[in-house]
Amino acid sequence: MAAIIDLSGSVAVVTGGTRGVGAGITRALLAAGAQVVACARRPPDHPVEAAGRTARFLPVDLRDPAAVGALFERVRGDHGRLDTLVNNAGGTPFRLLGEGGAERHARVVELNLLTPLNASLAAYEVMRRQDGGGSIVMIGSVSGTRPSPGTAAYGAAKAGLENLARSMAVEWAPAVRVNTVTLGMVRTELSQLHYGDEAGVAAVGRTVPLGRLAEPSEVGDACVFLASDRAAYISGASLLVHGAGERPAFLDAATVNR
Repeated sequence: MAAIIDLSGSVAVVTGGTRGVGAGITRALLAAGAQVVACARRPPDHPVEAAGRTARFLPVDLRDPAAVGALFERVRGDHGRLDTLVNNAGGTPFRLLGEGGAERHARVVELNLLTPLNASLAAYEVMRRQDGGGSIVMIGSVSGTRPSPGTAAYGAAKAGLENLARSMAVEWAPAVRVNTVTLGMVRTELSQLHYGDEAGVAAVGRTVPLGRLAEPSEVGDACVFLASDRAAYISGASLLVHGAGERPAFLDAATVNR
């Protein structure tokens, strides 16, 4: 992607950009030439690097609107502008609705819906005041488009996130474009915790029509595209990065010969 899209001179912030999918997004933006600030509550064990370049790390608690606002003002002061925000931070443990209690489920919604809202509001205040505006990318999930037993609060938050992005795209046009990258399953350093050993990861991958889990770099490529001028007329959209989704269960249950 870096060979065909040049983001040199641009500045990007990636929340949760130090590991897993977030690190893949950070590396893709670095490889395309952007200056990248990766933020999270804790510093990474190793700097995130790509193409001989290193992301800057800034700590922040995304649940604190004042701290988030200060972070983006610092980015503007240090780098002169902000061109791209990728709202990647999020996640959830497996927890059935009847087992977690309302407070725990509320924290999942806060992390996956309210913290992207906090970051987007702060980024908008920077982007709207500069030539060229900016691009905000939400990292969504197929959990927001289908039933998600065991991660219901997460799925509800991701559904809300996509609707939020579409509303932002209308309210903040033409200065700021807002889109969602909707993910299926992605192979990260934590995949074996969810799917067992390497054989389990491969078996889960075979349930995807393309036959495997996505790589973080492929998510990063989608974000690079949406951050670039090649997506200048794309706003309020959802880009599905899910390997064609899930094979319908009824196809395997039916007894009709094909």
